[in-house]
Amino acid sequence: MKVIGYARKSVAENGNGHSLDAQEETIRAEASRRGWEVVEVVRDDGHSGRDTHRPGLMRALAAVAAGDAEGVVAAKLDRISRSVVDFGTLLDWFRDADAALVALDVGVDTSSPAGRLVANVMASVAEWEREVIATRTRDGLKVAAAKGRRPAPAVDGELRERIRAMREDRATYQQIADTLNAEGVPTKRGAPLWRVSSVQAAAGYRRPAKRRRPAELPALPKRRTAA
Repeated sequence: MKVIGYARKSVAENGNGHSLDAQEETIRAEASRRGWEVVEVVRDDGHSGRDTHRPGLMRALAAVAAGDAEGVVAAKLDRISRSVVDFGTLLDWFRDADAALVALDVGVDTSSPAGRLVANVMASVAEWEREVIATRTRDGLKVAAAKGRRPAPAVDGELRERIRAMREDRATYQQIADTLNAEGVPTKRGAPLWRVSSVQAAAGYRRPAKRRRPAELPALPKRRTAA
């Protein structure tokens, strides 16, 4: 099988073990073990995994769409995507392309039945976990309201410092929101649920006025139907 290796490192990950060279070495070693031909290894240096707006990833997908490779291989799943939604979109794209998406650290390999099962279970469990946390938080707020009280808002300064500390430990905004929701911590405005935007606001972050449109994945050629 001909594959494209994919390696990614964000600006914040400099010097913390996510070396692009180390990722490429892992990919090439596993490809050699499995008998895969590595066409090339593309890199995204200084790009976040929160979405698919990455030139290296788009280049890898374009190679698959053009038939130059039969799959994309990454050393770790979070190098491909940190977003459950984006990961699900990529799974659908690779299925339609009849190509393999491989993440070596967690056994995701959509070229095999077992690997496809792992990929789908991981995506489903992550989404389920977020829904459970949200439901648990709503239930806790209902109990508090029934008792005639509302949880006191957290002190802004303490909350901001805690969020910053979690960010320094490389927690994503979504992970911080999930943690605060699981603990039943109200937002600084008393809203029932923390979201990425409310965590960013509490940390003092302001979104740019212009929002990026979701990246469009490379178009796939139409399959020919048998006569």
